[in-house]
Amino acid sequence: MGTMAIYLDHAATTPLRPEVLEGYTEALRVVGNPSSIHAHGQTAKRMLEEARERVAAALGCDPVEVIFTSGGTEAINTAIKGMFWARVAAGAPPRVLLPGGEHHATLDTVAWLAAHEGAEVLELPVDGRAALPPDVLDGALAGGAALVTALWASNEVGTVQPVAELAAVAARHGIPMHADAVAALGQVPVDFRSSGLAALSVSAHKIGGPVGIGALVLGRRAIAEPLVHGGGQQRGIRSGTQDVAGAVAFGIAATLAAEELAATGAELAELRDRLIAGVLGSVPGAVLRGAEPGPNRLPGNAHFTFAGCDGDSLLFLLDMEGFSVSTGPACTAGVSELSHVLLAMGVPVEEARGALRFTLGAGSTAADVDALLQVLPGVVTRARRAGHSDRVPQLH
Repeated sequence: MGTMAIYLDHAATTPLRPEVLEGYTEALRVVGNPSSIHAHGQTAKRMLEEARERVAAALGCDPVEVIFTSGGTEAINTAIKGMFWARVAAGAPPRVLLPGGEHHATLDTVAWLAAHEGAEVLELPVDGRAALPPDVLDGALAGGAALVTALWASNEVGTVQPVAELAAVAARHGIPMHADAVAALGQVPVDFRSSGLAALSVSAHKIGGPVGIGALVLGRRAIAEPLVHGGGQQRGIRSGTQDVAGAVAFGIAATLAAEELAATGAELAELRDRLIAGVLGSVPGAVLRGAEPGPNRLPGNAHFTFAGCDGDSLLFLLDMEGFSVSTGPACTAGVSELSHVLLAMGVPVEEARGALRFTLGAGSTAADVDALLQVLPGVVTRARRAGHSDRVPQLH
């Protein structure tokens, strides 16, 4: 094992692509506020709008529907709070529907709406793969709602939701639907126009772009109140001087991701299947969680529980062996807690403790997978000897 760690946590963040870095640094050298009317400002505005067109083309929407944000979390907050306020003001019941096992950017946003804005939050049961059956949503929408929100694909267990079917159900009830497509972008086709969604959130750093830039796609007919007020930029939904260089970098990353999607998806799925078969074949007590390998699972995601192990112990031992993996989302600020996703799927607490997520991406190789498979059985044996830590399960 060399000193170079093998990175198997692409779902947390991805390496910055060289083409993106080049375009990003070039754009950072350009002076000019895109809201200014002099030549410098107009140059910046042209670069910004070209980037917006590139992102729109990659997402299958119109440029005017792309609202640049500081990332996925801000886009999700803007969509959920903004649509909730606008819809309730227009007479919709203050109800938000979402499946169990959503990302914390969504969970904490709807919890805030419940605590401060009187929202009634209805969490819908998902199946054992973390998918929301369309008929479950259909039954729950009979009472009306301000909006529906759901992950396009689970960042944790890799399950791809039947987004178009869910959006069609919501549309039949006249209720807008938002999808968190942060984990889906660059892994599966994301086409806003054909999805039937009212809004969609994405982030650049999951597709080889920089951290600090994301986008909310807000359909022309969707209504939302802004979170950030000021100069009225971006249809008034998100005021503030726009990050031209970030937008340029996102545009390049989104274009490359869209162009390479079919080839990348096939390569990653092959590697993922090699990893899954290897783990299930060499580690007793390993259980694959989420959708079965195929079109309903992200090509780069392999998520397991290891019976009698603590996920944190496995992560630590693998880190010592030179592998960067994860027990789940990286967004809970380094605090260890049981996966609410696995609990929503009906996985018993005792089994959910032993969760480990391997996510592949640009630069991942068969040699990486084989190197992992060489050390994993021994690591699991050592972790089993260590047993469970006395973590208090966090149920929410």
